[in-house]
Amino acid sequence: MFSHVMIGTNDLDKAKAFYDNLLGTLDVQPAFVDRHRIFYRTKTGTFSVSKPIDGKPATCANGGTIGFTAASPEEADAWHAAGIANGGTTCEDPPGIRGMGDVRMYIAYLRDPDGNKICAVHRLPKA
Repeated sequence: MFSHVMIGTNDLDKAKAFYDNLLGTLDVQPAFVDRHRIFYRTKTGTFSVSKPIDGKPATCANGGTIGFTAASPEEADAWHAAGIANGGTTCEDPPGIRGMGDVRMYIAYLRDPDGNKICAVHRLPKA
């Protein structure tokens, strides 16, 4: 359904350093830089961060969350730790299992340095 997700930043160098470290824990290669944007391309889609083209400050989406797939709870924990170590802040509950009924997920939430809400998700087998 989706080809890519793009979010805004007010500091491209800071965003690149943050996401290179963060997404590296998920085995994603460092970003490709294109003028005022950075791109992380994988077989499953593209994640991009851009300075706003209109020249106005970037703002985060209130109510928006971008989820990245983690291969295991340990990978989600490493993702979360890398985020905190590189300028992110934890939000929501601490990393852990969440779900309803048979649907269970291990989720770790962060806010990036620009305030965008992101998470790493590992879907657990049904109970």
